[in-house]
Order: sequence, then structure tokens, then C-alpha cells
Amino acid sequence: MTNIAVVEKGWIGGGNTGRNTTIIRSNYLFDESIAIYEHALKLWEGLSQALNYNVMYSPRGVMMLAHSVHDAQVLKRIMHSNRANGVDNEWLTPEQAKAYCPPLEIRGDLRYPVLGATLQRRAGTARHDAVAWGYARAADSLGVDILENCEVTGIRRGAGGAVEALETTRGLIRTPKVGVVAAGNSSVVARMAGIRLPLESYPLQALVSEPVKPVFPCVVMSNAIHAYISQSDKGELVIGAHTDSYTSYTQRGALHVNLHTMEAICELFPQFRRLRMLRNWAGIVDVTVDRSPIIGKTEVPGLYLNCGWGTGGFKATPGSAHVFAWTMAKDEPHPYAAPFSLQRFRDGAMIDEAAASGVAH
Repeated sequence: MTNIAVVEKGWIGGGNTGRNTTIIRSNYLFDESIAIYEHALKLWEGLSQALNYNVMYSPRGVMMLAHSVHDAQVLKRIMHSNRANGVDNEWLTPEQAKAYCPPLEIRGDLRYPVLGATLQRRAGTARHDAVAWGYARAADSLGVDILENCEVTGIRRGAGGAVEALETTRGLIRTPKVGVVAAGNSSVVARMAGIRLPLESYPLQALVSEPVKPVFPCVVMSNAIHAYISQSDKGELVIGAHTDSYTSYTQRGALHVNLHTMEAICELFPQFRRLRMLRNWAGIVDVTVDRSPIIGKTEVPGLYLNCGWGTGGFKATPGSAHVFAWTMAKDEPHPYAAPFSLQRFRDGAMIDEAAASGVAH
């Protein structure tokens, strides 16, 4: 493929790319998920060099907390699955977890006592806007047309049912191939071609604090209390909460969700209680029934899907982009993408990552 256009309703980086909490990891449960996220993690390690743009990738480690015996059993199961697939992950005692992340409170009388944690040392964060602009600049240098403020209003199909053109607010774009990578709005776009996707879209809440000096050395996640936290290079504490309890396309913050998260954060990290919060927002996550993505061809010739990532879209960016480009160019699924086809819902070949995928699920 040589004549390529990126069609964006708003502006580059204005959607979930600029709204996520920038966590990168590959510590998932099933072999298929581990393979594609580990592929992405390896690409993250050299992405700044590949794009000739500093994406500020920081392998500071991702620690996932266990607050109960059940949490510990689930996390250890994931850890052993990772190790069996050659992916780093290790178990930490409460004392080792505090040594790795000094602000963490581990005393035994907490509402959410820390019984242990898993740690993936190669995991970490990257700067989301740097990733967006790094990819955009590299694509532009290769001759890709980037059409901003250009909303897709329809997908035109020919007499045989194949994709023929895109209808947009800026005119008709004739093309034999269309890749839908629209996150929470993927089901809306796919419906233009007559496809109903097994997706639900929820607002996922996040917020940031006022900037402070470096105080938080890693990423800490707790699926039990629906919270995760890291510190940006600007000094802000970036805090992720959970999803709203209802489907929606709104990108507004929800105070009640954030208050619940902050209660837990302040108990686990008491020294942050006096920090002021600067702003909050939401991003729209598209969730499948098995909490795994959809990558591949559809029943409509020339229409391809890359959606259903839930909270995993940013961390998979280079990996999902690579396997999706392969799939579109060759009109056949990349080996890493093959298990995530739309047909798995018809065949019952689910990849249930509800326990490992994150707080949105």
C-alpha cells in the first residue's frame, strides 16, 4: 500500500491517545494476549529511534497490588503464565513492594491491606502526545496524507458488497480498503458499513494532581480498588479511576467515581492527602465480552477492524499498528492478530482477559 490517508474527525492526539494514563505492560494471562502485548513492549523499547522522535519511554516498572488471598492467587497465576511465555514478572512481599515504591503504605490495619504484589520491571510509561506526534511526523515524511477535522459520515459499498469509498464532511474519498481504528466510536463507524460489533463503550475516568518534585518511582495498579497511579515528567501524579457504570460517549469527568478512587489512593499513599487535583476527564473505552481486542478482516471485503482494546490500546500502540498494517497489506491476519478475529465470537474461541486487562473490565 502506497496511497494512504489518515482520516481524523478532530485533531491528531485529541481522542483516547491524548486521554489515557500512558501505562505500558505485557503482563497478561493468556498466551495469545501475552504474545501481542510483548511484541508491542519490545517495539516500545526502540520506538524513539525508529521514529527519530523522543516518545519518552520510561521502563520504570509496573507493580500490581494484592489486597486479599484471591487477589494474590490471581496475580500469581498471571505471573506464572508470563514466566512460562518468557516474559518477566515476579512476586514481591509487602516489604519488598514498599522498598521498590517507598510512598506505599503497608501497615496491616488498612481497609485495603497490601498482601504482596507482582512487578514487571520492563514495563513503564511513555509520553502520549509525543507518541502521537512522533507517529504523525514519521507518517507524513513517508507521504501519508493526514486529514484532520474530517469526519466520516458513511462507507459506500459497491454492487458486490465491497468497500468502494468513504463519505466525509470534506468530500468523497474513493478507496478499496478502509481500516477502522476509532476506539470507543468503532461500533458507530462499523455500523455505516452494515456491521454490528460486539462492543460496549464506557467513559473511563482519570485525573492529575498539581506538579511536585519526583516522589513516585514506578507505576502502581490495584484492580481491587479500581485505581492506578504514576508520576509524569512534569511532576503531576497521573491517577486512573474506573469506568462509569453505564454506557456513554461523554468525555466528561465524574466526581463520584474520582472521589471513590481518591479515598483508596489516600489510604495507600497517605503523604498525598494534601495534594490538590488540577483536572479530570474521561476517555471512551470500547469493551468486548471477553475483554480482548478485535483485529482483522470483516465480512465486508476491504473493511478491516482494529478495536475493542478497552484500557489496553495505548500500551499496544506499536504492536497493534504493526500487525494491523500487515493484515491490511496482505489481506490475511498476522500470526499475532489471528486469534483476535471477529469470528471468535461466532465460534466461541474467547480469550477472557477480564482479570488481567485492567480496571475498565
